[in-house]
Amino acid sequence: MDLDYNGDSGFLDPELLQLNEVSCLAIKSNPYVAHKLFDQWLSLPETTLLVKSLFNKAKTGVPLNITGSVSSPKASSGNSVPPLSPRSSSSGSPRITKPRVGPSVLGSPLKVLSEPVKELIPQFYFQNGRPPPNELKERCLFRCNQFFYGHPDGLQLHEFKPLTKEICKLPSFFSAVLFKKIDVAGTGVVTRDTFVDYWINGSMLVKDAATQIFTLLKQPDLRYLTQEDFKPILRELLATHPGLEFLQGTPEFQERYAETVIYRIYYYMNRAGDSCLTLRELKRGNLIAAMQHADDEEDINKVLRYFSYEHFYVIYCKFWELDTDHDFLIDKENLIRYGNHALTYRIVDRIFSQVPRKFTSNVDGKMGYEDFVYFILSEEDKSSEPSLEYWFKCVDLDGNGVITRNEMQFFYEEQLHRMECMAQEPVLFEDILCQIVDMIGPKDEGYFTLRDLKGSKLSGSVFNILFNLNKFMAFETRDPFLIRQSGIGLHIGSIFGCQWKKMLMMPLMVVQTCGMNLSRHPFELQLRSGLLRWQVESKNSLIYVVVNKRM
Repeated sequence: MDLDYNGDSGFLDPELLQLNEVSCLAIKSNPYVAHKLFDQWLSLPETTLLVKSLFNKAKTGVPLNITGSVSSPKASSGNSVPPLSPRSSSSGSPRITKPRVGPSVLGSPLKVLSEPVKELIPQFYFQNGRPPPNELKERCLFRCNQFFYGHPDGLQLHEFKPLTKEICKLPSFFSAVLFKKIDVAGTGVVTRDTFVDYWINGSMLVKDAATQIFTLLKQPDLRYLTQEDFKPILRELLATHPGLEFLQGTPEFQERYAETVIYRIYYYMNRAGDSCLTLRELKRGNLIAAMQHADDEEDINKVLRYFSYEHFYVIYCKFWELDTDHDFLIDKENLIRYGNHALTYRIVDRIFSQVPRKFTSNVDGKMGYEDFVYFILSEEDKSSEPSLEYWFKCVDLDGNGVITRNEMQFFYEEQLHRMECMAQEPVLFEDILCQIVDMIGPKDEGYFTLRDLKGSKLSGSVFNILFNLNKFMAFETRDPFLIRQSGIGLHIGSIFGCQWKKMLMMPLMVVQTCGMNLSRHPFELQLRSGLLRWQVESKNSLIYVVVNKRM
């Protein structure tokens, strides 16, 4: 703001300099205005007389008293206080109050500043979650009254499942977990008041499904889910789901099924690989939808994500087939037989070096069942991101985050040697490298990054070319047009479905027991399930199991 003053100071009305209505904040925010006003005040005749008077008194040693009431320097002859600001009259008489004209009326650029209005910000953080809206709360209370009508003492566990499904909108196999969360004292019943206090007043009603499940399953002192946290709901699923009734007489296989489901969940959901499933990972995955599907679908095999019994059966039978001594551990010699010796020795060595994933078996040189589940999921479905990360770590020999030409050639040399031994026409590595570059389209043709592989639908075929001879030959003999259409990456459900159908189509299976109790063998499950009819004959320590389809 610029104030230009032209002309004699005698023609300036000093009254206009009395800016009582101007806020001090306005002067502080624009010091240039204050300096201009001060310069104009100094140019007034009364100010000149005042300054000279004060200067003369200071020279003679007269004490200066500049506080008190203001008066004109011409009117003050004794101990009167000199004025500190210009007056409207040059005669020295006391100032006569005149009607003041506000700066806004005079068109002054100085505006009266109003104090900022404090805006009331509504509460946006609630420690236990945002309380439910009144309409939603009333509707939920009405439904609660219906469920608890006729049960003044509360609901028992076997009566709690409809409430879990209808009001809480959770899968029915969460009823036991929810019941125990509410019934902290262990009375065996949940009253209406305790349910309302936990579900409605505790703000569980307004949370999303992932947060509700996370809160129900996790331990109070942890901020993530462990594998043990899923076992209670899987026990409830095994006990109540109609598609798993045939397993009720075999607790050992119930445990194996539950373990397999948990391992599959953590394989796809726990991307950090630390066996600690966070709420963020739970929300990003598809586990909640799979749980709802498993609760609504009577045929558990139609739930391809995580819960399919057929998938479990194929995985467990493959493990049992490789584990020849049945100590529930697999070594290198066992794994090399996987898929009719499909894998190379070099890739098996990398797996057992625990580069892609550290084994949980705690036995040197051997992988346990959980390690095998991670392996078979990575091997049979190379289109998934966990599988690409698994095999990328295996091929990346120096661990620098890129796969170079030399690293790929190191693994392909054994493939080339195996093709020569099988009297097949070998494919030179230079030709293979050009084909891989065309398939992946990397940003830099000198190396491949994990981002490059995740951006291509044919990435799984690259790893098959390097260390899986059977799938490599199948890839070479397929129609290229069909490969482009399907992306060569089969869904894990279709892969295990084919394996399951192959097992049912086998007219005769010979199982060597070596003194093993047949009741511990997984094939015995199908006898209990009623899906197949079995005939068992004993001869020379061999058991011939004839599989006939039931008409």
